[in-house]
Amino acid sequence: MGLQMKTRTKPTAVVIGSGFGGLAAAIRLGARGYRVTILERHDQPGGRARVFRDKGHVFDAGPTVITAPFLFEELWELAGEKMSDHVDLRPVTPFYRIRFHDGTVFDYTGDAAAMRREVERLAPADCDGYERFVAMSERIFDVGFKELAHVPFGSWLDMARIVPEMMRLESYRTVYGLAAKFVKDDRLRQILSFHPLLVGGNPFSTTSIYTLILYLERKWGVHFPIGGTGALVSGLVDLVAKQGGDIRYHATVDQIVVEGGRARGVRLDTGEVVPADIVVSNADSAFTYKSLLPPEHRKKWTDRRIDRARYSMSLFVWYFGTDRTYPDVAHHTIMLGPRYEALLTDIFEKRVLAEDFSLYLHRPTATDPGLAPPGGETFYVLSPVPHLDADVDWAERAEPYRRAIEAHLAETLLPDLPRHVTASRLMTPQHFHDELLSERGAAFGLEPVLTQSAYFRPHNESEDVRGLYLVGAGTHPGAGVPGVLSSARVLDRIVPDA
Repeated sequence: MGLQMKTRTKPTAVVIGSGFGGLAAAIRLGARGYRVTILERHDQPGGRARVFRDKGHVFDAGPTVITAPFLFEELWELAGEKMSDHVDLRPVTPFYRIRFHDGTVFDYTGDAAAMRREVERLAPADCDGYERFVAMSERIFDVGFKELAHVPFGSWLDMARIVPEMMRLESYRTVYGLAAKFVKDDRLRQILSFHPLLVGGNPFSTTSIYTLILYLERKWGVHFPIGGTGALVSGLVDLVAKQGGDIRYHATVDQIVVEGGRARGVRLDTGEVVPADIVVSNADSAFTYKSLLPPEHRKKWTDRRIDRARYSMSLFVWYFGTDRTYPDVAHHTIMLGPRYEALLTDIFEKRVLAEDFSLYLHRPTATDPGLAPPGGETFYVLSPVPHLDADVDWAERAEPYRRAIEAHLAETLLPDLPRHVTASRLMTPQHFHDELLSERGAAFGLEPVLTQSAYFRPHNESEDVRGLYLVGAGTHPGAGVPGVLSSARVLDRIVPDA
């Protein structure tokens, strides 16, 4: 009697969304033998890291600060490639130039000696306290990033195991509270506590575990790719293709198909069903549960729980190009306004659009002049603003707010700016809601407070539906490029082998 050999087919995975989390998930699954299809509702990949082009200017839509580059390098290695052969990643220094409202400037770098000199110049009485804060950041990094960022928190036992360590590291304090414990000068406290704003958190309510970002930056530096952040997106898309994966654009997922309590694929808005053995959602976690899964399949992440959660602030972003250069402006500038805590209270608690603002000014042409036409510059300026629970009509308020920011930039860092603007584009909280499908237009998903961290965030492996996995800012470990890439890394621990 003859035996008939069966050819084992690869298991299939559908990834919803092609942000950094979705692309990283696709590559990791592809390396483990899955046949991957990415479904992207827009006409290009990247999600928040999309690229806008206008009159010779290349604008990175979202992430611009690249830290922990090894998380990208791993993805190329998994695909049998070397990242440096495809992406030219350049170190940026200073990491940030911080400019206070009175014109005082602090260059924030990864050089320990240079940083101590800056602290001595700004707040000489706080030098020793600053050094102790850095040491504390390193201890928090050793636990919070090395041990926890890539670990799934699928059980309350996972959380119980780390509670003693979190107490020892004073994670019950806020980021600002921990900085205030070590230094007295309020300007230095602001310098040591602004990092949560990069991941959607209020320094006055975000758990101090996020002070690990300070040491993470010191350890691996701050980088920027030639060609812009979009060059990283393009490189990852190429890796997916080399693995045999597929990306479909203009493919809007209408519903995750669930049979017998298990994800079996997705249905598109066209009615087409794309079957799969597993589904990975890189969409906003609140949107995934509220809009892609019918209520009968949800026991944990009900509408009520999603509606009661706390969400990050949103962003107002003005992308603009100029026909002149501003060579004295750093690549990354943080412009702190006249108020710090009061402004953050307006944004996060009162949810009102204040008259004053703090800004992040991105000048990528400081590192890559090719992102602008000859003789010009490419910029974007970002202002943290309340999410859509605020009573703000952005259709009416956007242009006056932009003009106020433009006037402030002209008075401070970019003289005569209005006369030299040649390209202009706006992004408001409404855009985050309508185009990026973000709950309440929050730019970073759930707010990173202690009660919404680790086990208390939507899990990487869905609590409600078997075979459904989440990556991106809205799941563990959280927002920011390292957090999003780490969320995909967690899949290696929880997705069955192909």
